[in-house]
Amino acid sequence: MSAEFDPLDYHNLTNHVVERLLQQTPFPLSGVDEFDGAGVYALFYTGDLACYASSRSTDFTRPIYVGKAVPSGARKGGIESGLAGKTLYKRLGEHRKSIEAAENLNIDDFMCRYLVVKPLWITAAEQWLIERFRPLWNVVVDGFGLHDPGSRRTPKRSPWDTLHRGRAAGWSSRVIENLTEAAILKMIANHTSEED
Repeated sequence: MSAEFDPLDYHNLTNHVVERLLQQTPFPLSGVDEFDGAGVYALFYTGDLACYASSRSTDFTRPIYVGKAVPSGARKGGIESGLAGKTLYKRLGEHRKSIEAAENLNIDDFMCRYLVVKPLWITAAEQWLIERFRPLWNVVVDGFGLHDPGSRRTPKRSPWDTLHRGRAAGWSSRVIENLTEAAILKMIANHTSEED
């Protein structure tokens, strides 16, 4: 006997948010018009870097990266939607700047879908997106979504910054090498073979 369908089940509600995100019109990451709200988003790569051939998405259904933007104070219980401001818009702007700074990426090769969501569902929707799509920049080439670690810390360079050098000094000149480019490319190849 099959289980009853519960439309209010946590996974069903979260999946509904994900499906709604994928119904949003994709737009170039280079030209995001200002908007209010917090929520989730998916970035799609359309370029021709060989290492990302399996993540190339011209129909904008297979993201290379997914993320969230929560309202300021959300970690301390400040999740009222009125406090969101332009949180999601600003987060997409940070990503645009990271891609534009990279020496081997072109911002014109990136499209985006975003969805303004009630804050309660944002984190769950991001986790569901990662589980469903296993985007390369979330699960293998880590570090794209990091914030600048600041001048007082000497962190290890992320795989993303190793492959895509060019972010400001805070990202690259002070850091210790973490993985070699060859090791990261091998990890990408392994991820790709697992997906096939």
